Amino acid sequence: MQYIHPFLNYLKFEKRCSNHTLVAYEADLKQFALYMEEMGVEDERIIKTRFIRSWVVALHYDNLKARSIHRKIASLRAYFKFLLREDIMKASPAEGIILPKLPKNLPDFVKEKEMDFLLDQVPFKNDFAGVRDKTIIDLFYGTGIRLSELVGLTDRSFDFSSGLVKVLGKRNKERLVPMNQSTKHNVLNYMEVRNAAFPDRAASPFFLTDKGEAVYSKLVYRIVNKHLRAVTTMAKKSPHILRHTFATILLNRGADINAIKELLGHANLNATQIYTHNTFEKLSSIYNQAHPRA
Repeated sequence: MQYIHPFLNYLKFEKRCSNHTLVAYEADLKQFALYMEEMGVEDERIIKTRFIRSWVVALHYDNLKARSIHRKIASLRAYFKFLLREDIMKASPAEGIILPKLPKNLPDFVKEKEMDFLLDQVPFKNDFAGVRDKTIIDLFYGTGIRLSELVGLTDRSFDFSSGLVKVLGKRNKERLVPMNQSTKHNVLNYMEVRNAAFPDRAASPFFLTDKGEAVYSKLVYRIVNKHLRAVTTMAKKSPHILRHTFATILLNRGADINAIKELLGHANLNATQIYTHNTFEKLSSIYNQAHPRA
């Protein structure tokens, strides 16, 4: 498959996809290319739909999860769509592929009272690391931003007069997210402590490691995982869980789903609607407790 690299360049420079997305596309396409080579097919222009169906079956027998199979076929569809765009192919063999059903996994989230306990009752150390960790937790919970968005924050990302934080989301799309007073207070307090601890720091990164360098994703993940263990026994304790928590609590408190879509930076409403299932569960519970005939 000779057009993989031009396709990846198209995603990088025209679609402005993240490095994480590019790595995933490349891995999926190279895996499919290897499967095609084993079948004696090296030119994508002669690939037939039945070849892709055969690959789906092979992935299924390799015990690959349905969601992973869906992602791989989505990569193929995007690739062949690119070949159509470049007039290299006249039809896409990836259309009409029947895929395994996706399980309806509801997003996990931390309960509101547990988050209140973590931020209001659990003692964080009163040193730089403790203040930083609490600010990171509060910022995730108070704004719903992604891990990559938090790592990319700078001092200029914050407008304290308006109570807004500007984040750079997927495909380099900027959006403004409001901060509540608690989050704003913690951010300002962190800046004061950070500037005292590292007066000669570089001006760019907002969150720093204990050595004064820019934080990285694995460190932030460990920070969140460590502190969530104090309040929940959930298997997943990640920054993305706090994003789920932000969205679910807003919905449970009556926020408009379209507004939540904008706050989360979702491209379409389908990505946001997964949180309505949790809300419906709460409504059903309230109904069963309150209605005399329930």
